[in-house]
Amino acid sequence: MTSQDGAPLNNRVHHVRSGRLDGHAAISGGTVGSRRLWMGLVENPPLSSTDNHHHGDSEAGIYVVSGHPVFVFHDGTGEVRLSGAPGDFFLVPPFVPHREENPDPHEPAVVVIARTTQEPVKVPVPELYRLSEPAADRP
Repeated sequence: MTSQDGAPLNNRVHHVRSGRLDGHAAISGGTVGSRRLWMGLVENPPLSSTDNHHHGDSEAGIYVVSGHPVFVFHDGTGEVRLSGAPGDFFLVPPFVPHREENPDPHEPAVVVIARTTQEPVKVPVPELYRLSEPAADRP
């Protein structure tokens, strides 16, 4: 198996150049042979929102490159909105339903995402809800 640049996977350091992403993915099983890590760049257009979702048993680390994204989750009482700015980091734990919003009418929000899986996992949910224990009880 070889990477996009023709080099063997998992026996060398891989360099994914800016502008050479596979969709949103920069580091994944398909691009460089990663076994436990996915990283990518996501641009949320002005006045946009994702659906409510979680990332299965994967943790997601997010770094805000530009813009002012808002991360929304439910704390058991109501929705919590965390506003980000360039240079901020966020952690989304496994199975926690959330959504990302970009309320700015002019500027896109650009983030780098790292997940503890080799490929992206995004499970849509009909609404935000508080994570309950044990996680296996939930669909």
